[in-house]
Amino acid sequence: MQPLEIVVRGSARGRYPAERATIVLAAQFDGTDKQEVYRRAVALHEPMTAEVGELAASGAVSRWNSDQLRVFTYRPVDDRGMRRRMYQVGIKVEAEFVDFEKLSAFLDRWALQDGVEVGRTSWDVTEDNRLAYEAELRGEAVANAAAKAQAFADAAGRGKVTAVQLADPGMLTRGDSDYGLDAGPPVARAMMASGAAPTLELRPDDITLHASVEARFVAE
Repeated sequence: MQPLEIVVRGSARGRYPAERATIVLAAQFDGTDKQEVYRRAVALHEPMTAEVGELAASGAVSRWNSDQLRVFTYRPVDDRGMRRRMYQVGIKVEAEFVDFEKLSAFLDRWALQDGVEVGRTSWDVTEDNRLAYEAELRGEAVANAAAKAQAFADAAGRGKVTAVQLADPGMLTRGDSDYGLDAGPPVARAMMASGAAPTLELRPDDITLHASVEARFVAE
């Protein structure tokens, strides 16, 4: 009897607490006087980066940068149908927080400041833990593939399966691929803490990681 060839896809999923959050802010102003708009943006940017630097020194921020300056001109139409020249100046600040209480307090202070634009917050696990989690999930995906293959072999009245080939999704068979690993989009819930004055408290969802593998087995 010819050996039976079995090709399956194994998968695994894990949920892990968020360990870092990357935020993007900008000191941004518009106006008809280019020099004045620029000065206002710089004046706002200075104390913002000073506070981020202090948070980095205390360990609440693991890394940060401010390396993007955007200056451009546009001509909006006013109520009289006239176009006038306007200027916009924006200076970006990006920071990675590992202390979520300090993050909430920082955003609570700066979100209300005139000229501050708050962008998206990205949540993740640390780089070292991500590598460890991914290795663990790949192993679980291979085990899942082996279990599937053995179930097929048992149903066909064959013996124990032996793996002869492993690959990232899409390399053994054609079709949609998730490129082996994927992280679901984490979301932070904004909560209002109790007390006389409401304050921002961010509570991120867990980070979901997926791993997939394609495997070829043979069974006698």
